[in-house]
Amino acid sequence: MPSKFSKDLKKYEFKKILEELKKKRGRGTELISVYIPPDRQISDVVSHLREEHGQASNIKSKSTRTNVQSALESILSRLKYLEVPENGLAIFCGAIEVGGGKSNLETYIVEPPERINSYIYHCDSSFLLEPLERMLEEKDKYGLIVLDKKEATIGILHGKLVEPLRHLTSNVPGKQRKGGQSAPRFQRLREIAVEEFYQRIGRHANELFLPEKGELKGILIGGPSPTKEEFIKGEYLHYELQRKIVGAFDVAYTDESGLFELVDKAEDALAELDLIKEKRLMTKFLKLLAHDEELVAYGEAEVRKMLEIGAVETLLLSEGLPHEKVMELSELAEAAGTNVELISKDFEEGLQLLKAFGGVAAILRYKPNKG
Repeated sequence: MPSKFSKDLKKYEFKKILEELKKKRGRGTELISVYIPPDRQISDVVSHLREEHGQASNIKSKSTRTNVQSALESILSRLKYLEVPENGLAIFCGAIEVGGGKSNLETYIVEPPERINSYIYHCDSSFLLEPLERMLEEKDKYGLIVLDKKEATIGILHGKLVEPLRHLTSNVPGKQRKGGQSAPRFQRLREIAVEEFYQRIGRHANELFLPEKGELKGILIGGPSPTKEEFIKGEYLHYELQRKIVGAFDVAYTDESGLFELVDKAEDALAELDLIKEKRLMTKFLKLLAHDEELVAYGEAEVRKMLEIGAVETLLLSEGLPHEKVMELSELAEAAGTNVELISKDFEEGLQLLKAFGGVAAILRYKPNKG
């Protein structure tokens, strides 16, 4: 294995380890999870686990007693040679069911991508993974508001997931006044109704976003002109949210579909988000495929050839590929000085990479000599 992986690959590998651990099952409460924060002395952990080993002798079931004590002995033997890294360690050990009434004693040592803050000792029929799973959650959140004078939809962009939260409709009358009303009076009533609707949108947005304000990286406003500009200029959001507005973007729809359109239109503002980065890479690949096919490759066999001759600038791998295949191809790419990008299946082009191109594609540095 190469000694150094990109941040995305490390995160991907960590995610796959958790997926494997989640499948593991034991009988009763035989699977042990130990979380060791970096400031916890190994000697303290050893002392505690020895106490647990002694108490396990009181377990009535002989097989459970044997399995728990064997797991504790396995962990204790490993702790003799372990140093706790800067983020701490998580150790998982137990008798894993393998079918046919049989089980194997398995031990896993995981170095987390973020700091473990609390010491945890846990026994159950499955491993305790929630503290590590929380580390996989996307941290960047963006508030989304699309509006016109008839309706508004409020949502949130959390990593790659667009989540609609609330839909509002207005009482703003149409532009055609009814008979018996003077034009100035009708216009004034309409302006009052618009103002009340903007205020109502602001109240709902404040209610939804203020509890999240510490995690909100920004707020995107979409809609037709001049509605969205009026809403921003009127400062209908709480001042702490108002200053998080990234910008205003033209969108045609103000229902739930408008939230997705807003994310697309705000591409430049969200350039750092994984979703936009992945979309841009896939768009570049597909454009080259259509107009300059010699600058791309796809399918595992063809891409391997291009990696071997050092022609690949960027290797695109679907997260839907088997874990072993991703790691193997990533190792080849690193040896060739090639950038590796993992592409999720959560958007159309990403799914296309997996279904149409076998999950493996490449953008080339130069046009290889086919002769």
